[in-house]
Amino acid sequence: MGRLLIRADDLGYSKAINYGIYEAVHNGIINNVGLMVNMPMTQQGLDLLKAENIDLGLHTVISSGKPLMNADQVKSITTDTGTFKASKDYRTAAVDFVDLDEVIVEIEAQYQKFVQLTGRRPDYFEGHAVMSDNFVKGLQIVARRHNVPFLNFAFGDVAVKFKNTLLRALMESTQPDYDPYMTFKKGIARSDNNDELPMMICHPGYLDNYILQHSSLTIPRTKEVAMLCDPAIKKLIKDESIQLVRYSELK
Repeated sequence: MGRLLIRADDLGYSKAINYGIYEAVHNGIINNVGLMVNMPMTQQGLDLLKAENIDLGLHTVISSGKPLMNADQVKSITTDTGTFKASKDYRTAAVDFVDLDEVIVEIEAQYQKFVQLTGRRPDYFEGHAVMSDNFVKGLQIVARRHNVPFLNFAFGDVAVKFKNTLLRALMESTQPDYDPYMTFKKGIARSDNNDELPMMICHPGYLDNYILQHSSLTIPRTKEVAMLCDPAIKKLIKDESIQLVRYSELK
C-alpha cells in the first residue's frame, strides 16, 4: 500500500474558491484544507465544510486582504490603505522588510481567530505565498507557543520535515501548461517511498471577479477541481491501494 498526502489551500479566499474546495472535498479526494481566517468569505467557507470529515490547518496570511490587527500595529506588512502588501512586494524586495515583532502579533491574532471560529487548534500551521525569513520565524514562534505542528514552506519539488515525517512537496500549478493529472501521477509513483511521503499542494477553486482581480493563479484552480473529483482518479487510488494521509495522522 502506498501513501499520499493531498491538501487544498485558500479556503476563505473568495466565494468561488470556497465552492471549488467544497466540491473537491465533498465529491473529491481532498481531506486536508488550509483556512485563511482574515478574509470576508472565511465564515462562508467554514459553513460549507462544517459537515465534512477533514483536517483543517491555519493558512496564515500576510499578503491578501486586511490584517486582523490595526494596520498601525503592523506597518511593515501593510499599505497606506490598510490592506496587506501584495505577494509581489515580498518577491521583489531586496531585503526582508517584515518586522518580526509586528508579524508575530498578526500571526497570533490569526491563530486566536482560528480557534474562535472552529473551536479547536489547527491540525497543521503554515503560511500563504510569502517568502520572508521573519514571517517563517514568526510562524515557528507562534506554533511553539501553542504546541501546534509547524509546516514550513515547500515551493517546488523539495522535502520538508513535519513532526517526524519527511514530506516531499509537489506543487506545479504555477508552471506553464500545468496538468494536475501528471502531477498527481508523480505523487502516486512516489507513494511507496518509505523514507518520504509525497505531498501534493493544490489550490482548487472556481473563479469569480475577486479572484480574477487579486490572484495570479486562476485557470489551474479549476483544472484541479476537475482532477480531484474525477472518478478515474478515485479508481486509480483504489486500484493502487493508495492511502490518502491526513496531517493529524503523522507522528
